[in-house]
Amino acid sequence: MQTSSDRHEYPAHWEADVVLRDGGTARIRPITADDAERLVSFYEQVSDESKYYRFFAPYPRLSAKDVHRFTHHDFVDRVGLAATVGDEFIGTVRYDRIGAGGRPATGAEADEAEVAFLVQDAHQGRGVASALLEHIAAVARERGIRRFAAEVLPANTKMIKVFTDAGYTQKRSFEDGVVRLEFGLEPTDRSLAVQYAREQRAEARSVQRLLAPGAVAVIGTGRAPGGVGRSILGNIRDGGFTGRLYAVNGALPEGQKELDGVPAFRSVRDIDGPVDVAVVAVPAERVPEVVADCGEHDVQGLVVVSAGYAESGPDGRERQRALVRQARSYGMRIIGPNSFGVINTSPEVRLNASLAPDMPRAGRIGLFAQSGAIGVALLSRLHRRGGGVTGVTGLSTFVSSGNRADVSGNDVLQYWYEDADTDVALMYLESIGNPRKFTRLARRTAAAKPLVVVQGARHGAGPRGHAVRATQLPHATVSALLRQAGVIRVDTITDLVDAGLLLARQPLPAGPRVAILGNSESLGLLTYDACLAEGLRPHPPQDLTTAASAADFHAALSRALADDSSDAVVVTAIPSVGEGSVGDAALAEALRSAAAEQPTKPVLVVHVELGGLAEALSAATSTAPQPGAASGPDPTPRTGERVKPRAAADEGAPADDEGAPAPAPPPEDTHPLPAYPAAERAVRALAQAVAYGQWRRDAADPGRVPEYEDIDERGAAALIEGMLARGQGLTLTTEATCELLAAYGVHVHRALPAPTPDAAAEAARTLGHPVALKATAPHLRHRADLGGVRLDLADEEQLRRAYAELTELFGSPEELRPVVQRMAPRGVDTVVRAVIDPAAGAVLSFGLAGAASQLLGDMAHRLIPVTDRDATSLVRSIRTAPLLFGWRGSAPVDTPALEELMLRVSRLVHDHPEVVAVTLEPVVVAPHGISVLGASVRLAPPPARDDHGPRTLPAY
Repeated sequence: MQTSSDRHEYPAHWEADVVLRDGGTARIRPITADDAERLVSFYEQVSDESKYYRFFAPYPRLSAKDVHRFTHHDFVDRVGLAATVGDEFIGTVRYDRIGAGGRPATGAEADEAEVAFLVQDAHQGRGVASALLEHIAAVARERGIRRFAAEVLPANTKMIKVFTDAGYTQKRSFEDGVVRLEFGLEPTDRSLAVQYAREQRAEARSVQRLLAPGAVAVIGTGRAPGGVGRSILGNIRDGGFTGRLYAVNGALPEGQKELDGVPAFRSVRDIDGPVDVAVVAVPAERVPEVVADCGEHDVQGLVVVSAGYAESGPDGRERQRALVRQARSYGMRIIGPNSFGVINTSPEVRLNASLAPDMPRAGRIGLFAQSGAIGVALLSRLHRRGGGVTGVTGLSTFVSSGNRADVSGNDVLQYWYEDADTDVALMYLESIGNPRKFTRLARRTAAAKPLVVVQGARHGAGPRGHAVRATQLPHATVSALLRQAGVIRVDTITDLVDAGLLLARQPLPAGPRVAILGNSESLGLLTYDACLAEGLRPHPPQDLTTAASAADFHAALSRALADDSSDAVVVTAIPSVGEGSVGDAALAEALRSAAAEQPTKPVLVVHVELGGLAEALSAATSTAPQPGAASGPDPTPRTGERVKPRAAADEGAPADDEGAPAPAPPPEDTHPLPAYPAAERAVRALAQAVAYGQWRRDAADPGRVPEYEDIDERGAAALIEGMLARGQGLTLTTEATCELLAAYGVHVHRALPAPTPDAAAEAARTLGHPVALKATAPHLRHRADLGGVRLDLADEEQLRRAYAELTELFGSPEELRPVVQRMAPRGVDTVVRAVIDPAAGAVLSFGLAGAASQLLGDMAHRLIPVTDRDATSLVRSIRTAPLLFGWRGSAPVDTPALEELMLRVSRLVHDHPEVVAVTLEPVVVAPHGISVLGASVRLAPPPARDDHGPRTLPAY
């Protein structure tokens, strides 16, 4: 039980699980008075050299006074954090606030602290000190400390490197034989880059340990054939796993040493040698005992296929939390629970620790699925290549996360980013636990390799087994943000496979121009129409006629590929009859050879009732085990073994012609082409590739976040601090809103209240005619179509007449809340909004005011901070954008001024996370200049930690 020490309550929000450099986990938490014995035990395990580096003198043991000092903190001016594995300390860090002359100090006026580390020798080199530095720096910033100072012996090069590599702005000096380092704690671009790079390496390594183990134990292998554990054991064995494999069953008879030819033990602790990964397939009530055994045996990670956790209700959810806490206490990561398993087809590993009965052929696609059923369907589609399906390549790795209690899609993205065996990433997601981090990782991954995502549960709650942050954004907005991050978002798992297989082996198109050729005029016209519907620019189809030979196809494709006016080629083919009809194999070879001669443009094949052609085109990289292949299992069942069924498609998946077994592969030097059974599917995949290729080109120059000299960031911060001092969350008054926005160069037209006709006349005299009279009651605000606004009132007589009309139509002034505002230049009414969503982060939105945005949902969105290129594309992304650029003879409006306004709002929200919502409506964009006629701002205390904070795993 953690207790507070001196002045403040125990800060539980400082507790965090982190992934270390080697992929293991540790827990970071505040040190309390209860930790005296742990601290003494920790210090006894530290070498004399490390003690000397910490205290600058021989210091063999801690005195009682030392122990009291290092375990009693006020959590403000004196703070200590410990990194723990199990119940033991492996590293500590502390800071003490200091004032002038380096003396101990208290209070916010002293904003510097002295910091010191000590890491157990056995855990040095694991990145413990770097993780502790990130967390102690975040704690210090929270407590008003802006700088750290550290004194280090010159020989202590490891600790000097921890400080110098952190990326903070530093000052170094040497005095009295000691190196003194001073550095500010405000995150810099470099410190964030260092933090993200360390996070990527650590999380990638944690997944790599699960996917490429040297030894695997399957726990829960029943004595009788069948059952989940026994099936997975057989799949690992038959898949040709290159490491050591063990079967574990607590009910094995004494003396039994083997099970299905695999060494068998009653407990993982009985295994003589290391175990890297344990596949847990025991009932949920027995899992805690298994996890404890694995932890004591130093198992590195768990794949938990057992069910009965959060998907089963509240009791199961608590069981799941306990599972994660227990595993992390031993430094282990978990895939699952309720997982379908993992697969790694690398020849160096060949691990099929899943319920899929056959090992897929090795290929270049990484596959992640949260649903086991959808995982089965996807594996089936990639497994069976004939019958008209796009069969281009096999799998590199497959991960089924199940309930996603620990390892998530974010972790797998970190692994795929640097995995040389994965060229394309396919993900089926039913929930995104940390969308902010996902979009950051997706943007970086997509800049290197395609990332294709299909989302399930788009219109309802996610699976009960998934812990998900609530989002206030509609699904369409989330999808738009994913596309902005370079994600290729598709609607079905069929589209997922279609797009992924095209991207796996074909080059990205340089643009939207498409050449179409084939032996059917009708099929060519269907393809042409599909291209137009997807926003592509097709050339008129070239009809080769049904009499076309393989040589004709080869020549036509070669010409199309050599033509500089096309960026991609779609070949359509239907069966031909007659004595001279082209054979499937000959046509496939003609197309492959033409594409291989000019491999810079993508080629897609649309076939109708040509199963042989699909097989011939896809055969180059079929994923099915090949009979007689040295790397595959023996297809003949052993005596006494059950015959395992082939993977079956999910019942909820769209049916198509994918049922034929995969063909045998042709020679390795062939040029595989994707084949599609429908023009619409081929063109849809091509359109996704075109959009992604354009994103890649744009991402090479993402633009910049402009600096504006008239922005008063400090003044705005002072205003926000004063306003928040009055309450936890509030909507600002009109005056406060205008003052805060003005600090960022956003000026709102004054609107003076008009509770009486005389007050309206006085307001008009103050502002100057012509004026507008507006009702600001919630049911009339921004609703000019209801008649609650009177414009161009040139004198007092017109104003009083309009006032009388409004009150007669809509009620008393108390109900209407009328205001008077000076007329702005005529233009296009728009709306600019920014919101901090608890899940997605800060989002900037833009659209035309009124029905276009409110009724039709014609809004565009970008993640904050917005660059100048983002602002330019945001204005042009809405469907009604032509109204801003001179539609039907109207005058174009001042879009550069509009873009600058959006950039300023983005800066305000990015600089001050307390600003959780901004709405500017209407913003009238005139031919010259803009006018902000209405604005509202909402403030709330900022979160204690965000995605820019220290590395941490989701809390459980």
